[in-house]
Formats: sequence, C-alpha cells, structure tokens
Amino acid sequence: MAPNKKAMNAYRSVGVTSAVSYADAVQLIQMLFDGLMDSLAEAEGHIMRNDIAGKNQSIGRASKIIVGLKGSLDFEKGGELARNLDDLYDYAVRRLLKANLRSDVEPIQEIKGLLGEINGAWELLPSLLKDQPVAMAS
Repeated sequence: MAPNKKAMNAYRSVGVTSAVSYADAVQLIQMLFDGLMDSLAEAEGHIMRNDIAGKNQSIGRASKIIVGLKGSLDFEKGGELARNLDDLYDYAVRRLLKANLRSDVEPIQEIKGLLGEINGAWELLPSLLKDQPVAMAS
C-alpha cells in the first residue's frame, strides 16, 4: 500500500474526515499527531477533574490515533526507524492503559513528552523536504 494511502486509511480509522482528500501523507500524519496531542491534554484535564467518562473517551481516542499511526508505518522503506516507532507506539498504548486504569496523569505526561518530540520532527519535515532537489524525468 502506498504511504499516502496508508496514512489516509490510518486517519480515517480514527473518524476524522476534514481536509483528508487534499492532504499529502505528511499532512495526514501531522493531523493525527495534532489530534493525539489534543486527546492527551484532554485526558489529563479529565483526570484532574475526576471526570471518568471524559477520561475514558479521551484516552480511548488517543489510543486509536496511536494505532492509526502504527498502521501507517512502512517497514520496508522505514527499516529500523519504523521498527523503533512501532515499539514506541506499543509502549505508548500500554502507558495509556495504565493511566486509564489508575487515573494517573504521569503516564500521559510521559507519552506527551515522547510523542511530542516525534510530532516536532513531523512539523519540521515539510520545510526540510521543500529544500530537497526534485528529480526531473527525461
């Protein structure tokens, strides 16, 4: 499956539809990360307010987004990086499960930090790619 199609399927799997038709693979991953960071922040707030239903919903959505990110990995092209991200995403889902079971913000804060760094790299990617030369067909 092509990376753009994989990313689009991952994005659709979490129930988000706006702007998907026009976005490239990088934008789709960025939108997934935006939704993830929002869900993690919401979950943190729900835990602090002891809003169990809201916490469950936000952590559930964050977990689905992580599964979507995991599903967009291309192990053939991504090699070791894709395997490392796969392990990180598995770890993140386990930590979110712990956060949900214990109503604990610490695992959420940890995941926000770890995945926030990955998110930052995705945000820089378009500016790095635009400076790359494009091969001309002859």
